[in-house]
Parts: sequence; C-alpha cells; structure tokens
Amino acid sequence: MDSLCFHSVLLLLVSTASCLSFSHPSFLGVHPLDAQYYSSEFIKCKDGSKSFSRDRLNDDFCDCSDGTDEPGTSACSAGKFYCRNLGSKPQFIVSSHVNDRFCDCCDGSDEYDGTIRCPNTCVMGGNAENMYGNYNSKVRDQSVFSEKETENGAKAEESAHSLSVSVATPDIGGGVPAELKETLVFT
Repeated sequence: MDSLCFHSVLLLLVSTASCLSFSHPSFLGVHPLDAQYYSSEFIKCKDGSKSFSRDRLNDDFCDCSDGTDEPGTSACSAGKFYCRNLGSKPQFIVSSHVNDRFCDCCDGSDEYDGTIRCPNTCVMGGNAENMYGNYNSKVRDQSVFSEKETENGAKAEESAHSLSVSVATPDIGGGVPAELKETLVFT
C-alpha cells in the first residue's frame, strides 16, 4: 500500500513538473508543434549553425542567427513570435514587435514585460485584422449603396429633365398629343 501511495505521489510530481516546464515562460512565443523541439536539454539552432542549452532559451541574447533561441523576445532580428490567440486566428509576428508597447497579438501575449496591459480581445470578435476587415466591408457596402442611390437619383433627374424638355419643345411629326403634353407638364 505504501509503494502504491509513493508511486502515485511520484507520478503526480512528474506530471506536474512536465506541465510546468511547457507552461514555463521560456516557452513563450513557441508554436505548440515546436514545443517538443525545445524540450531537450540541448537545442540545435534550426539553421544547424550551433546548439545551446535550454536555460539560454528566451534569455534575451541572440545565440542563433536564425532566432531559434529567442522565440519569445526581440533579441534576434530574424526571430518569429507565435501568438496563440485562443478564440481567434493564431499568427506569427516578427520578434521585433515583442514588448514594443503595441498589442500585436489579440491575446496580448507579445507584451508580457508589464509596461503595457493588453486586454484579450480574441474572444470579443477577433483580432484587429478581422475588425478592420469588417469595418472596410461595411464602409464598402455603404458606398456601393450610396453610388446606386446617387446613380438612380441622377437617372431620375435626367428622366425628369428630358421629359420636361420634350414637353416644352414642339412635337415635330406627331408623337404625343398636345393634351397629354399639357397634362405631363402640370403633374
């Protein structure tokens, strides 16, 4: 019984430690499919140039020229930061946008240093791209409606003008009887 209890506690500790290691801040900016890549003690730069220990991951010093070691900081110019954006569309942003005081990820994960607070807008209708797209769509729909309205209004004015011109000018060769012309002018 004691060994069962011991194994249960050991299993609980191991599973908690593995969960904590993947939610550790050093994994910030890492795509979920790359988490396994970063899980070993020594990690190779993706360009194959060198390797580094896991404690140098996201240490704000660029060890790999391709940015492999700094997915969650702006230390490497070639780096990419992964925004999970739960409730919206996940995306990569250039690492220079991390902690730049602008909320690029709708979940605010790119501004983690505490200098600015980014509200999570992912579940409130999406990221800024979607909101901008919806706004442009509505503006475009309204402008098309206005163009049609103006076009129809202009056509109506042209028709009224041509009708009044045709009524005011004498009818050469028959056409509309004089009584009807007088009726059209007064209505």
